[in-house]
Amino acid sequence: MSLFGSLLKSRRAGEASLAWNLPGLAGPETLQLSSPAFADGAPIPLAHAAKRVGGRETSPPLSWSPAPEGTAELLLIMEDIDVPLRHPFVHLAATISAAATQLPGGALSRGSVPGSVRLLRSTVGSGYVGPAPIKGHGPHRYVFQLFALPAADAVAAARTAPRALLAAVRGPVLARARLTGTYQR
Repeated sequence: MSLFGSLLKSRRAGEASLAWNLPGLAGPETLQLSSPAFADGAPIPLAHAAKRVGGRETSPPLSWSPAPEGTAELLLIMEDIDVPLRHPFVHLAATISAAATQLPGGALSRGSVPGSVRLLRSTVGSGYVGPAPIKGHGPHRYVFQLFALPAADAVAAARTAPRALLAAVRGPVLARARLTGTYQR
């Protein structure tokens, strides 16, 4: 076990700062979000972890139920709520065409983004950043959150820092869903 991870074991950003809990992203939980790579609450496979921990840093395949009428775009956020920081680490921020109901594996990785997706700034750049928790820190929860937004301009510019982007989104959110995967080193 890593000494550094052990020393920080009790420090976690926590669920309270999750995008899901921001007032501007509140809404009915009427979408369904899933992945054939892992079940809700189950471990994320190594292939989807960061390269520095032996993974391929390939975004997992995702699918969801159709967005409700009036949806202009979808906002997808992936956050690590167990990182030993003040706020969750944003591993992915992207907008997706309202007509889409799935993305294949790797579709959110830089360099392979389909035309229906616009990558926004995450904590470190843009595009999918795979799990790579501190060794010995224990299991981390990675929460994929999907929001159906009524206006295409509801999300700030792609260069906006993730916390500012999330705080700037003003509802109403027409529907939302979440999927949690875990990863531990």
